[in-house]
Amino acid sequence: MGRVAIVTGAASGIGRATAELLVSRGFGVVAVDLSEERFEWSAGDERIAIVAGDVCSEELNALAVATAVERFGRLDAAVLNAGIPARGDLIESSLDAFDRSIEVNVRAVLLGIRAAVPAMRLAGGGRISVTASTSGLGGDPSMWAYNTAKAAAINLVRAAAVDLAAQDITVNAVCPGPTETPMTAAITSASQRYDELRRAIPAQRWGRPQEIAAVIAFLVSAEASFITGAVIPVDGGITANTGQFRPVERQGAVIS
Repeated sequence: MGRVAIVTGAASGIGRATAELLVSRGFGVVAVDLSEERFEWSAGDERIAIVAGDVCSEELNALAVATAVERFGRLDAAVLNAGIPARGDLIESSLDAFDRSIEVNVRAVLLGIRAAVPAMRLAGGGRISVTASTSGLGGDPSMWAYNTAKAAAINLVRAAAVDLAAQDITVNAVCPGPTETPMTAAITSASQRYDELRRAIPAQRWGRPQEIAAVIAFLVSAEASFITGAVIPVDGGITANTGQFRPVERQGAVIS
């Protein structure tokens, strides 16, 4: 076995695509998600160890690291990808949704970093990639809780990168734009809303999990050793646009 990574939120979407890509590149992967039943796609693959539980638990994060060391002998990378959406009226909605968004999208990232770093030090260094969002770079209607949490995760990445750089541990954030995953299924199944968002993307299409995974895989590779504290949009050009004008629409059929 070569390099070893933990991937949270690994049962589906970007997490699954990342786990599968890393395995194809020779990694041993500790795949973390809420329940083992979500990992039917990995059955029988000795290169993948499953850990089930809530990433907001310190014990769960410690177990993931221990599993990496016990099963594969080391820990080189952590892909802290687990996250949840949050929508609601700024004034009227319950603060419970805000608290949960902060807990999963920020606190769990901190717990993942704190758990992984000691094992990475023993390995001589490491790579940490955090899945943030373009929604952490600006505001969206009725998404204040999610905007706040993802923005906090981005600055946590920057701060951690500064603190850990001298130990050859890099910390970077990937910011996906609209991506076709189970988390966005409510939108992708609503053709009008899906198409509205598509037209707002300069590339004129939604992203695919495999496209986000490719960037993450680079960031946790040896080749990315001098990249740390970076915040990388993978969004088809959304954050390049000022928002003043609708992007030019693709002529002819839309690539999907």
